[in-house]
Amino acid sequence: MVNSGPVARRYHDLTVHSPDSVRAGEHTLDWDNKPFPFKVYTDIPGLHLPREIDVLATPALAAIAGEGAPAPSALTLAALTSLLYYVAGVTKRKTYPGGGEVLFRAAASTGALYQTEVYVVAGAVDDLPAGVYHFCPGDFTLRRLRTDDARGLVAEAAADVMPGRRAATLVLSGIVWRNSWKYRARTYRHLFWDGGTMLANALAAAAALGLTPRLLTGFVDATVHRLLGIDGAREVALALLCVGPETPPAAAAPPPAPIAHGTLPLSRHEVEEPLVAQAHAASALATPEDVVRWRAGHAPPPPPGSARLVALPRPDPRAGRVLGETIQRRGSTRRFAQAPIGLAELGATLWAASRPAPGDLPGGLVDIYMSAHAVEGLAPGTYLYRADAHALDPLDAGDFRHQAAFLCLEQPLGGDAAVTLFFLSPLDAVLAAFGERGYRLVNLEAGLAGGRAYLAAYALGFGASGLTFYDAEVVRFFLPRAAGADAIFVVALGRAIGAGGDVLGLKTIAAPTRRS
Repeated sequence: MVNSGPVARRYHDLTVHSPDSVRAGEHTLDWDNKPFPFKVYTDIPGLHLPREIDVLATPALAAIAGEGAPAPSALTLAALTSLLYYVAGVTKRKTYPGGGEVLFRAAASTGALYQTEVYVVAGAVDDLPAGVYHFCPGDFTLRRLRTDDARGLVAEAAADVMPGRRAATLVLSGIVWRNSWKYRARTYRHLFWDGGTMLANALAAAAALGLTPRLLTGFVDATVHRLLGIDGAREVALALLCVGPETPPAAAAPPPAPIAHGTLPLSRHEVEEPLVAQAHAASALATPEDVVRWRAGHAPPPPPGSARLVALPRPDPRAGRVLGETIQRRGSTRRFAQAPIGLAELGATLWAASRPAPGDLPGGLVDIYMSAHAVEGLAPGTYLYRADAHALDPLDAGDFRHQAAFLCLEQPLGGDAAVTLFFLSPLDAVLAAFGERGYRLVNLEAGLAGGRAYLAAYALGFGASGLTFYDAEVVRFFLPRAAGADAIFVVALGRAIGAGGDVLGLKTIAAPTRRS
């Protein structure tokens, strides 16, 4: 029997934002104790990865839909390196007055804190010995934590044969303190938003490389934590991604022996967040049989539609920039120009955001509501996207820029955008179907959809920015249609204003050449 998720419900309710809670907050940032942005193992030599990266010439929208190169006969180290770069690599650097430097990554992260780590369980990668590796974007290396082929163990933990029959599996984890330094208990949401955003890159890049990715969100947590040598509290496993061609099944493996490699401290001291620890522990699966039972849950039905649908143009997956250039250019827009985007551009972004993910993520747990402010061919107002019909269900007509900005913690970005997407979920129904772990699914699906919206926006020449929000106010804004739902995530879309005050994204930019 599935537990209905009282711990997750309590966590969600205790971490909502409201105008009163934000104004009453006393948390200040201790800049001298800010966590170091990379996990660095101090007792393992690094394997420096090749610097030549595949340009990923598949159009970004097509890659999001799962199209790409033909499947290779083997997973090479060069292909794995390209995948790691486009998932978590450092894509640009910015130096500020006074010498401060920020290293921007391939995928967006709340507060640019980059708490998501990537491990590789490799068993059949050309030019890479079998083992469990940690990827460090800072020095672009892999460090080998274990020397055995652990794919069979991952397959057992996931109650799925696929990890044992694929060349490698990426494991995404989240370091709690690196995010909670700023966001405190709300961090548990952020772990899965950012994990989902990174998976948007990973699924698209793996598809472009012909690696037929498969996402697994159900697994025995303690086994995966032990395999990686992480404690399951300060650092927690988020998702598994199988990649590469099929191979003969990996041999069954005994339970992994403990490992405890040394790492650089993140900060002088860390502050624990009990609510985060409780939510993650309550949502753990203890046995492979638990994983099988958990996967039997079904997504709740979508909210009822109306007969007034506004049809969206059918998207052209070949339009826009190629995936490699899109990820290379991706950022988070800091100023929107209040300039319009086209209806076809909005439609393509929503289509991309709602693509099904290959694997055990059920889909349909999150609905996309929106406040449209400047979309050519669309009356300003609020809408619900109907993915099944690729159409908009009108909710209310009017100019809601002011309200959208208020909902986004009174940030102008929410109102200046051409359209602001609000991801809502029937959370109680999801928890009834999937138990405590359903909370992970909801936030991961919202992050994945938001990450795909990011990619689509930058592929089509405009910008995006993830925003936080006043939870109850968002739901109230979309009543009565949103009755019984909870706000999960927000992404604003629109034309960016450049440093010189120009509106960006009005011209097509040529595809990149191969970089090294």
